[in-house]
Amino acid sequence: MTAPPRSGQPVAPERAQETPPTGLTAADVRERVERGETNASTERTSRTFGEILRANIFTRFNAILGVLLVVILAVGHPQDALFGIVLVSNALIGIVQEMRAKRTLDQLAVLSAPRVRVVRDGAEAEIEVDDVVLDELVELRSGDQIAADGIVRATTALQIDESLLTGESDPVDKKAGDQVLSGSFVVAGSGRFQATAVGDDAYARRLATEARRFALARSELMDGINRILRYVTWAIFPTGALLLISQYYAVSEWTDAVSGAVAGVVGMVPQGLVLLTSVAFGVAAVTLARRQVLVQELPAVEGLARVDVVCFDKTGTLTDGNIVFDRVERLDDGAPVDDALGALAAEEDRNATLNAIAAAFPAADGWQRTGFVPFSSARKWSAATFGDHGTWVLGAPENVWSGRDGGVSEKAERLAATGQRVLLLARTDAPLDGETLPASLDAVALVLFEEQVRPDAAEALAYFARQGVELKVISGDSPHTVGAVASRVGMPHADRPFDARELPEELDELGGTLEERSVFGRVTPHQKQNMVRALQARGHTVAMTGDGVNDALALKLADIGVAMGSGAPATRAVAQLVLLDGKFSTMPGVVAEGRRVTANIERVANLFVTKTVWATLLAVAVSLAFWPYPFLPRHLTIIDTLTIGVPSFFLALAPNTRRYVPGFVDRVLRFTIPAGSVAAVAAFAAFAVARFDDLPLTQQRTAATIVMLMVSLTVLVILAQPLTSRRILLVVLMILGFVLLFPIELVREFYDLHLPRDVLVETLVIGSLAVVVLAGGWELSRRLGRGPAAAVQAGSVTTSRAA
Repeated sequence: MTAPPRSGQPVAPERAQETPPTGLTAADVRERVERGETNASTERTSRTFGEILRANIFTRFNAILGVLLVVILAVGHPQDALFGIVLVSNALIGIVQEMRAKRTLDQLAVLSAPRVRVVRDGAEAEIEVDDVVLDELVELRSGDQIAADGIVRATTALQIDESLLTGESDPVDKKAGDQVLSGSFVVAGSGRFQATAVGDDAYARRLATEARRFALARSELMDGINRILRYVTWAIFPTGALLLISQYYAVSEWTDAVSGAVAGVVGMVPQGLVLLTSVAFGVAAVTLARRQVLVQELPAVEGLARVDVVCFDKTGTLTDGNIVFDRVERLDDGAPVDDALGALAAEEDRNATLNAIAAAFPAADGWQRTGFVPFSSARKWSAATFGDHGTWVLGAPENVWSGRDGGVSEKAERLAATGQRVLLLARTDAPLDGETLPASLDAVALVLFEEQVRPDAAEALAYFARQGVELKVISGDSPHTVGAVASRVGMPHADRPFDARELPEELDELGGTLEERSVFGRVTPHQKQNMVRALQARGHTVAMTGDGVNDALALKLADIGVAMGSGAPATRAVAQLVLLDGKFSTMPGVVAEGRRVTANIERVANLFVTKTVWATLLAVAVSLAFWPYPFLPRHLTIIDTLTIGVPSFFLALAPNTRRYVPGFVDRVLRFTIPAGSVAAVAAFAAFAVARFDDLPLTQQRTAATIVMLMVSLTVLVILAQPLTSRRILLVVLMILGFVLLFPIELVREFYDLHLPRDVLVETLVIGSLAVVVLAGGWELSRRLGRGPAAAVQAGSVTTSRAA
């Protein structure tokens, strides 16, 4: 990979001809489009239809089950091929669900796709990023992400942050002739550049391609499921071979031996686990899309469940982001404050503050700029020189007036403590010297702004407090202003705001301060990044929300980056989630959706793996005893449908508010191995009792099926805790389905079920004892706070009454 040029280093134009200031003509654009010299990339935000088909059809377990299905259809009974229906339906459901999610998210991505401003035929036009062509003249303003590689042709104090590409955190001044790289973003000033590399040739695209070649992103949940599936795969082949040999010696008909071996292997396969995982993630993505939340990285849905700290800015979160000029507190009655404010706001690339000033103060005549320093989040001030009118500085009083006396800072603090935003206007006769604050300044006025508190902010904060999620307000405004606004919405510890200029640099000390305080003001972009790192170093999972260009790097570092839809393109580009409606009140629902998905996947994983455990143990036991397998494939279809298949779909999509806790696989195994062992022992015992009484094989298998259904339904009841009305109805319907298998002769014949009347009492006693052991052991471990019940409670129990 070619390293990027050194920051600020001029480069020779890569094209023979410089694009004129009027931009490309329509004919020039058409010619380049025909040559394929556009910014369109071969990268895709989602899989193609063919890839979705392959991913859902050609899996390791589909291959195993497909071979077994062919074998059964060739030599067995059609009733024993019912698992083929489950196989096909699983694949179809997965395909339909992913296509639905793909269609929804692709449409949403198009609606929220960033646009760029270009110059064509002498006029500015706004186009899609993909429509930029080679040699295009592209306009740049603060907050824009650069869409292609290029050469700067015009600049007004243009500063570029290239840290996403180079790792260098300091913004870089750009002059005409300097190179800019796609993926970097504008932090101050404005300018134009000529695109010299577009599409897949752009540096950021090449970098991303190389990164993906060596690192495949995986979620912790999917890693855990894949680990379980590897265990199952390793067990299937030796157990299947052992089972086939034993079945050949245990029964007289080789077709029956094949059916028994197939039943044993089919029982070991957790057929719907991967399907339900993908369906749950897909449903979550679609659900969030309906709430105007764009999921740009699917593992972010899982990450939401692990979040225990949410960091956010005051503006746009606690307040609605609309800044309105309130009044001016004059400190020098003779200064032309109105003209100066109007002149400072008379620039094309205005931020929200300057827009509010421009609405209140029209541009003054005769104020021509001869020097200019744009606003920067790191400096927290901007300045301009207007010839004989002198140099005027507008910024945070703490930064502009630091170390000076006169009571200005004290007055600014008193005003900020009321919740208003306060800026200081200062003047000097000295011209600007680079980006250094002039040494001699006269305080002229304090400019006050009002921000409207969001009506839904208090409710959103209360939700996070109830869920045990810590909240951190991290703002660039005065800590007194931030604290006052936070107090109005009920933010905990808002009465103790902290000035970020006093924050320690050492991460461990910084983390301690962050855990003690909740409201921080005068935070720089670099400090935001360190705050995220410090919280992560203390074991926290951090979600960071932001909308300004100064939030981009903190969003990138956070475990979950959440950008506002109205924010800068750079923040939307690096975030995993985009709140298209820009409402922080959407966040509780977003977090709740992540928790629902992960907790429910863990819940249903317990169902599937419990069956895998008992199926494996039974296969080994009957192989060592050289007995027929206790079930036919059709019996396993009954057990799967009534105790796993149907219930798991309802449980996977039910509400659940439990935050994800590490140790997914260990918790699943702590529950499923004991539960599966009890089920295997009970079924084997019932089968043995019927066998020792010399009952027909059909009745022996019916006895084992009855016991297994009793135990599996008990497992379902445990995992469905707490039993809400809907879950009670679900369990009752499954029990009713179990009971209705026996009264109708046609159903009994189809499934080869014949009640073992001679040992029916013994069968029911064995099943009841197993139920008591399972339920009693679970209750005991629940009270002791460890063992299987603790695993279930940590991974499955919902606190939502709506479940």
